Amino acid sequence: MALRSGRLLAIARKEVLQLRRDTRSLLMAFMMPALMIVFFGYIISFDVKDIKLAVLDQDHTRQSRELVESFVSAGRFHITAPLTSAAEMAPLLDRGAVRMVLVVPPGFARELTAGRQADVQAIVDGADANTAAISLNYASAIIGSYSSAIALRSTRQATPVTAEARVWYNETLESPPMIVPGLIAVIMMIIAAMLTALTVAREWERGTMEQLAATPVHRAEVILGKLLPYLGIGLVDVIAAVIIGMTVFDVPFRGSPLLLAIMSTMFLIGSLGLGIFISAALKSQLLATQLAMIGTFLPSLLLSGLMFDINMMPRPLQAFSLLVPARYFITVMRGIFLKDVGIPVLYGQGLAMVLYSIIGLVLAIRAFRKEIE
Repeated sequence: MALRSGRLLAIARKEVLQLRRDTRSLLMAFMMPALMIVFFGYIISFDVKDIKLAVLDQDHTRQSRELVESFVSAGRFHITAPLTSAAEMAPLLDRGAVRMVLVVPPGFARELTAGRQADVQAIVDGADANTAAISLNYASAIIGSYSSAIALRSTRQATPVTAEARVWYNETLESPPMIVPGLIAVIMMIIAAMLTALTVAREWERGTMEQLAATPVHRAEVILGKLLPYLGIGLVDVIAAVIIGMTVFDVPFRGSPLLLAIMSTMFLIGSLGLGIFISAALKSQLLATQLAMIGTFLPSLLLSGLMFDINMMPRPLQAFSLLVPARYFITVMRGIFLKDVGIPVLYGQGLAMVLYSIIGLVLAIRAFRKEIE
C-alpha cells in the first residue's frame, strides 16, 4: 500500500498535540539531555589532579628540596604537612588523607654528588587502582625529568637520546574531549528510546486505539507519523548537546556539521523505532519505559566503549558489543568532533547507522497492530 503524506502528517500533528499536553514528556525531551550532558560531563572524569602528597625528607639537603619542589611545580600534586618519621605514613594512607608518600632517604645528595644512583621511594594508596597507576606515572615522569636535569648539570653536555612525545586530537589528555562526544551518543539513545516507548502504549491505555483502528491510515503511516515529531526533538537535542560540549567543556568541533546531522538522523531513527517497537509489543507505558531504560542504558554505558576499552573485554562481551548501536555512533561522534574525519574513515559506522535505522523502523512497523482484540 502506498504511503500518503497527508495522512502521515495528520498523525504527526496529532502526536505534537499530545506532546504539548504532556509536560513530563516535554521536560524529558528538552531538559533531560542537557542536564545529563552537564552532570555526567563533570562527574565522569579520568583526570587525576590535586593529588595529596606527604613528604618524608630524611636527607634535608638542597638536592632533596629541589626534588620536592619539582613535584609542586608540576601542578599535579598538593603537598600536605611534612612528615618527621616513617610511623606517620600508614595512618595518613589508611584514612585517605594523602594519596602518595614520597620518601627521600638519608644520603640522597651524597649519592648524587658521587655520581651514583640515588633511590627515592613513592608509596601510593592502591585502593583506587586507576588513580594509583596514574599517580605513579606522574611521579616517575617528574623524577625522570629531575634526573635528566641533574645529569646535564654534572656532565655539561646534552644527553645522547631525547624523546619528544606528541599527542594528536586531544593534546592535553583531558577527559571531556573523550567523554562528552560519547556521552551525547549514549544519552540520545536512552532519551529517544524512552520517549517513543510511551507512544503506542499511551494509545492503548487511554482507549484511543479504537479511534485509530477505525481510520484508513496504514500502520507504516502511523509509525512514521509518530516518529517525525520525536526526530525533530532529537535533532534539536543533538544541536544543544554539541553547543554545551563546545561552550561548557571546551571540546573542539573540527568536523562536518552536515555529516554529523546525517549520522545523527540515522541513529535517532533507529533508536526511536526501537522505542516504538517496545511500546507496541508491551502496550503498557510503565513496562515499556522500564524495558527501554534497561535495554538502552546498561549496554550503551558499559559495552559501547565510552567507559571501558572494548578490546580489553572478554571475547564474548566484545562479540555482544557489536550489537550495541551506541558503539558505532560514539566512534562517529569522536571522529567528527576531534579528528575531522569523513566518509572514507567512517563508512563502516555509517553503514551500521543505516542498518540500525532500517531495523528499528521494520521492527516498529511489524510490532504495531491496529486491530482490536
